[in-house]
Amino acid sequence: MIEVDGSQKSGSGTILRLSIAFASILGLPLRIYNIRQNRPQPGLRPQHLEAVFTAAKLCEAQVEGARLNSRELVFKPKEIKGGKIEAEIGTAGSLPMLIMTVLPICVFAKTSVQLHVSKGGTDVSNSPTINYMRNVFLPVLKHMGVNAAITVHKYGYYPKGMGEITLMVEPAKRLKPLILKDFGNLKAIKGISVCTFLAERRVADRQAAAASEHSERKDTLQT
Repeated sequence: MIEVDGSQKSGSGTILRLSIAFASILGLPLRIYNIRQNRPQPGLRPQHLEAVFTAAKLCEAQVEGARLNSRELVFKPKEIKGGKIEAEIGTAGSLPMLIMTVLPICVFAKTSVQLHVSKGGTDVSNSPTINYMRNVFLPVLKHMGVNAAITVHKYGYYPKGMGEITLMVEPAKRLKPLILKDFGNLKAIKGISVCTFLAERRVADRQAAAASEHSERKDTLQT
């Protein structure tokens, strides 16, 4: 059995997420204790709890001690099968962080994975945004042979959450090391402005205009 002290280093949820992913991929039982010991609210919060349960669905794991605020759990995975999975956080807990937990597991599934997650936060503090995951993180992983995509059905923010996404992952026959030596040439600069509930105030339009003006001004000064 793998035993992990969750209070080591940062003592954060990252230790939990990586431990669950590695245990699932290796097919080894895991006991993790002192979960999120160094955080203001130690133990399992709703987003961590749902990440554990989602991972368990992917590999038919037996889970002991997984409940709200729990600081210790046992996770006993079986074969990673894949298929269609449903998950629901129920708060503004981070959808991207749940993805970070299960994505490595999905890569090693027997079949493709379609994970639908609802009622969570797509853009919340102390977490990557969902568009960072879509447009930066996953394209980089594609160089390693990870074929995955995220569809955003609804954005969600603190305090209600209510975001909704679908993650599609194809099993990887072989993963390659990530080597980024060639920086290449700059072809274009693009941005995404997410301004839910602010369409009438034209926030996205004003942000796009300001970004274009700043870029043109910078090019003129460099010339």
